[in-house]
Amino acid sequence: MSGLVALLDDVAALAKLSAASIDDIGAAAGRAGAKAVGVVIDDTAVTPRYVTGFTPERELPIIWRIAKGSLKNKIVFILPAALLLSQFLPWALNPLLMVGGAYLCFEGAEKVYEAIWGHHEDGTEQVIKLASAAHEEKMVAGAIRTDFILSAEIMAISLAEVADQAFFSRALILVLVALMITALVYGVVGLIVKTDDFGVRLASSKARAAQSIGRGLVKGMPVVMSALSVIGTAAMLWVGGHIIIDGLDKFGLSWPAHTLHDLALAAGHAIPFAEGVVEWLVETLGSALVGVVLGGIIVAALHLRPAKAAAH
Repeated sequence: MSGLVALLDDVAALAKLSAASIDDIGAAAGRAGAKAVGVVIDDTAVTPRYVTGFTPERELPIIWRIAKGSLKNKIVFILPAALLLSQFLPWALNPLLMVGGAYLCFEGAEKVYEAIWGHHEDGTEQVIKLASAAHEEKMVAGAIRTDFILSAEIMAISLAEVADQAFFSRALILVLVALMITALVYGVVGLIVKTDDFGVRLASSKARAAQSIGRGLVKGMPVVMSALSVIGTAAMLWVGGHIIIDGLDKFGLSWPAHTLHDLALAAGHAIPFAEGVVEWLVETLGSALVGVVLGGIIVAALHLRPAKAAAH
């Protein structure tokens, strides 16, 4: 009987230890996700532009496809690679992130180039293009490619936060982060792109107050979507530039990071009543400027190369 009691005590102790470990993992996942919140906001701002212009019945299916691709990016590709690299080749993480940052700079600069000098289609051509399955495939693939870089940055930030954990705990925490952030980002994106449909339903109701709110939502959402498209492009330049500056700092080329940090501090001290906001704005604009310059160089090289080939 005493042996059974001792066994039950051991089981209870193990259960308490397991519960504490689960709590610790959950708390660590929350901290790791919070560290990556800046990139999460960028991811949320970038994605809606990939469904802009599609018919309403295709919006949620497209978001669902992108969300599945995002989760696959995080868990199937990025997570195993990040864990293995952090375990055996930790020095390789920084250059890989910098390559991804350069790609984000290119994507953002390419959007700016297309907005200024790109081909503008007439309404008929645009409707035909948006209605095609090939265009949907292209947009989904582009969204998943961009998400891959943002997801890699999210997972890298999260990994750095839990680097002191055991290998299995690290893996479990990063899986939780991947699930939570994917659900958060694409849940919010889904709400954003379907708000206009909700507005149409309210506008057709019998209550006058609901009708006014509905009409306001319908009129306002195109403006919101256009703004999100601009924010998404700016976010790619900002995040890409920040990855490059941070990567150079880790390689020992510290003056860009230090210069930007000093400028942000000086600007913040000059406006003490909004010091934190001003510092954030200066660092963000500085990173975006680096993204524009680097992305512009890549875009120029890609656009000049065909011209040179044609000249020959």
